[in-house]
Amino acid sequence: AEARNMESLEKQLICPICLEMFTKPVVILPCQHNLCRKCANDVFQGVSLGARAHRLAAVPGPPPPRRPLHAKAEQHLMCEEHEDERINIYCLRCEAPTCSLCKVFGAHKDCEVAPLPAVYQRQKSELSDGIAMLVAGNDRIQAIITQMEEICRTIEENGRRQKQHLGLRFDSLYSILEERKKELLQSIAREQEAKVQRVRGLIRQYGDHLEASSKLVESAIQAMEEPQMAVYLQVSPRGVCLPCRITDMSKVSMSSRPEPGYENMDHFSINVDYVAEMLRTIEFQTGA
Repeated sequence: AEARNMESLEKQLICPICLEMFTKPVVILPCQHNLCRKCANDVFQGVSLGARAHRLAAVPGPPPPRRPLHAKAEQHLMCEEHEDERINIYCLRCEAPTCSLCKVFGAHKDCEVAPLPAVYQRQKSELSDGIAMLVAGNDRIQAIITQMEEICRTIEENGRRQKQHLGLRFDSLYSILEERKKELLQSIAREQEAKVQRVRGLIRQYGDHLEASSKLVESAIQAMEEPQMAVYLQVSPRGVCLPCRITDMSKVSMSSRPEPGYENMDHFSINVDYVAEMLRTIEFQTGA
């Protein structure tokens, strides 16, 4: 409370024109404002000059030289309401720059004001701090973007490497399957060849017998056609008669043949359903 009282007292001792402590304060009528004597003189001189300028403007004849509204004089803006007054203070309530006359007599007489340079420096400082914050934020964002771009490149490189590893793993599986397929095909081929060779041997054996039997049949037919007995009896060489040879030929065993189902190769069938199911369930390893 004491601090607030002191602050209120200090505000009451500040001149609204120069914003400094009162120097030889005077009370001006009718608004009852306290001003420094010098500031009061400057204010009344400004009012007088403004009224005189208005009067001269109403008189015919060449107008006196006047400053245009918003004209810059020594890099200072002029007040729109009081054209001969420089904008030198800032209204904190309205957040607008204004002049001392607006504070004393005009629209900002009940407002709290501050020196324009102080507000200017404060806002420029705040703007500079804001720019610095934005620049720093932009730098952080750019760093994050760069980091994420590097992450993208790493992801792509890791993806390519893992694709290569996966391809090698499956190539290894293909090699195993091809090797096992080759071995199983060779097993089938070996048994196939053995069975075929056995059957072809029997075919040759029976063929030879058939050929000999056919020749014997031809000899027997020729003998049957011989009308002379002596000649007929001399047909059989080495004293073996044709009927005996025919009897011996007919007694040759015909039981040597492949057993039933000998041609079957179904025992070489394999069940790969469980292997196929296992291959279908191949997944990536999880965890370490």
